Amino acid sequence: MLRLPAVAGLVYPDNPQGLIAQVREYADPQPNGNPRHVQACLVPHAGYRFSGHVAGAVFARIVLPKKILILGVRHRPPGEPIAVISRGAWRTPLGDAPIHEPLATALKNECPILRDDPVAHSTEHSLEVQLPFLQVLSPGFAFVPIALGTVRFDDLITVGAALARVLAANPDVLLLTTSDLNHYEDDATTRLKDQQAINQILAVNPRGLYDVCRDAAISMCGLGPTVAMLTALRRLGTTHAELVRYATSADVSGDTTSVVGYAGLIFS
Repeated sequence: MLRLPAVAGLVYPDNPQGLIAQVREYADPQPNGNPRHVQACLVPHAGYRFSGHVAGAVFARIVLPKKILILGVRHRPPGEPIAVISRGAWRTPLGDAPIHEPLATALKNECPILRDDPVAHSTEHSLEVQLPFLQVLSPGFAFVPIALGTVRFDDLITVGAALARVLAANPDVLLLTTSDLNHYEDDATTRLKDQQAINQILAVNPRGLYDVCRDAAISMCGLGPTVAMLTALRRLGTTHAELVRYATSADVSGDTTSVVGYAGLIFS
């Protein structure tokens, strides 16, 4: 199947030249910074104007391989709560990004609760906004899109364990996970809440993140994908996590009354 762009011109530019220029601006490598191989990364998925610089800072720090698992959240579309598309391509203004069918098949074999469902992905933006970065920075890549519309802890652990088995058998694959952090509270409150969540992510603690988001009412939209990622990383023995950049929408808009938080992290 060919999945057409749902948010081009809304969340990111639909003009190819402008889109390439914006990606290169956000992912401009730092002086004396050598990109490194990592197992996973966490990046935001808001409009490029607000969070592109956070995602770009992460992508500038890492070596992007040719095979990528993109683990995102299902915000609104109907469909399966744990959904993949295992064949075809996704289109952006920069062309078509192919799905890595053997990798998708391997993941489905390891994770029986994962279902093929294009409906769940049809209008979801969290995965789509990653593709232009990858198309510009890692031409020729192939990917597997996974959207989680559940926050059932047991299901997230099941997904994470399956991801760990697939990654262990495919060490040349990057697990790219996407989430924004706290939503629509004032800037000071959001920064305090986000730090609590970031502390658990840095500790590679899936249960700790799940509990702190519940107990402190942290409206982290990608809680499910992040818990699944942290589960996979713990099973793989990953202990090193690094916060690359943090911001809120107030840094761009100037409005501190109702903001969204964004963090970019890498795991190796």
